[in-house]
Amino acid sequence: MPHRPRSVALRPDRGEGSRRIPLLFLISDTGGGHRAAARAVGDALETLHPGRYEPVLIDPLGGPGSTRTMRAVTALYGPSIRIAPWTWGAIYYASDSKLAMRILRATVFARATRPVAAAVDELDPAAIVSFHPLVGKAAMAGRRRARVGTPVVTVVTDLVTPHTAWRFDPVDLLVVPSAAVRWRCHLDGFPTDRCVELGLPVGAAFRRGPVRSPAERADQRRRLGLRADRFVVVLTGGGEGSGGLDLQARALLRATTADVVVICGRNERVRRRIERLNAGDRLTVCGFVDNMADWLRAADVVVTKAGPGTIAEATACGAPLLITSHVPGQEKGNTEFVVGAGAGRSTPRLADLTDAVAALEADPGAVETMRVAAARLSRPDAALDIARVIARTADEAHDTATTEPPSTALGLP
Repeated sequence: MPHRPRSVALRPDRGEGSRRIPLLFLISDTGGGHRAAARAVGDALETLHPGRYEPVLIDPLGGPGSTRTMRAVTALYGPSIRIAPWTWGAIYYASDSKLAMRILRATVFARATRPVAAAVDELDPAAIVSFHPLVGKAAMAGRRRARVGTPVVTVVTDLVTPHTAWRFDPVDLLVVPSAAVRWRCHLDGFPTDRCVELGLPVGAAFRRGPVRSPAERADQRRRLGLRADRFVVVLTGGGEGSGGLDLQARALLRATTADVVVICGRNERVRRRIERLNAGDRLTVCGFVDNMADWLRAADVVVTKAGPGTIAEATACGAPLLITSHVPGQEKGNTEFVVGAGAGRSTPRLADLTDAVAALEADPGAVETMRVAAARLSRPDAALDIARVIARTADEAHDTATTEPPSTALGLP
C-alpha cells in the first residue's frame, strides 16, 4: 500500500534510520476538492521520492484545534451550495477584495493560526503548502513561527476565477491551474517569477488516462456491474452532491433510454430520494466513492456542475461533460472553459440536458470528438509536476537552512 499523507499533526518518527522530511499541508473540508488535491500531491511526492517526505494534512478552519465559531462557519458551505447557492455567491462577492480579506482575517479567521502554530512547533516542517484560499493567514503565521527560510507554497484549486484570498499573501510560490488564473495574478501585480502554471492536481488513478477502445470500456462497465452495451450517463455533484441530482436523474430516466449512474457524494438525503425512483436496472446509485476514475472511464458522458476537481478528473479520463450549473463565484467561467475547448456542452435546463443526452446517444461520432477534446484539455500529470516543485522547495530549505527564502532558486519548470 502506498504511503498516504497523514491527516493529523503528530511528529513523524525522527528515530535512527528515519529519513522522512515533514511537510505541512493546509486544507479545509469545504467541498472535497481541497483535500483531494493535497492527497494527490502527497501521493505524487511518494511516487517520485519514496520514503523521503512526510506530508501532514491539517484543517485549521474545521479540524481539531479550530474554534467552535470557525467550525460552524465552514460547516455552512455544503448546505448553502446545495440548498441556496445564491447565499454563497453573496458571501463570495462581498469578500472578494483586499479590504474585505483584511477585515475577515482580523476577525473571523484571527484564531485559525493556532492549529498551524501547534503543528509547526510539533513538526518543524521543511515547507508549508496551502490548498485552500482561506488558510492563507494561518500559513503565513506558520512561516513566522517556523525556522527562518521555511517556504510557503500555495496551490490554487479554482480553475478560472480565483478569489482574492488566493492572491492575498506574498508566498514564495503560487502554483496555478490555468493561463486565466495566471493572468489574473499578473494583473494583481504578483511577481511572475513566483507564479507557475502547472494544472490542477488529480490522483494517480486518473493519470492512467482514457480507456483505449470500446472493448476496454465494455470490460470496465462489467467490472462495475453495468450493462456493457448501453449508453451510460454518470451524474455527479462533487463531494457535496449538489446541483439537483435527483431532478436530473428523474428527467433522464423518463426522457431518454440511457442507463444512469448517480454519484451522490456525502449527500445522503438526495441519495435516498434517488434510490426510491422506480427505474429497474437502468439506475445505479452510489454515495461517496473511492474509485471515481473507474466510473468516469465507464461513462459515455458525465453530467455535473462546473466543479474544478470534477472537470480535471473527467478530462483526465477522456469523459465528455454536460455542465448543468456552477457555484456562484469560484466556478464562474468553468463552463466556458470546457465548452470552448470542445470537451463538453452547457445544459442549464433539464430540457437542455435530456435533449443533449438523446442527441449524443444517437451520434457516437460526436461523443468520440468530445472524448478527444476532453483528453487534450486535461493535465493528468499536474500532481507530479507540483510535487517536483514542492520537493525542490523543501530540499532547499531543509538541506541549506539559509536565512533567505529559497523561492528565487527553485529552477521552475
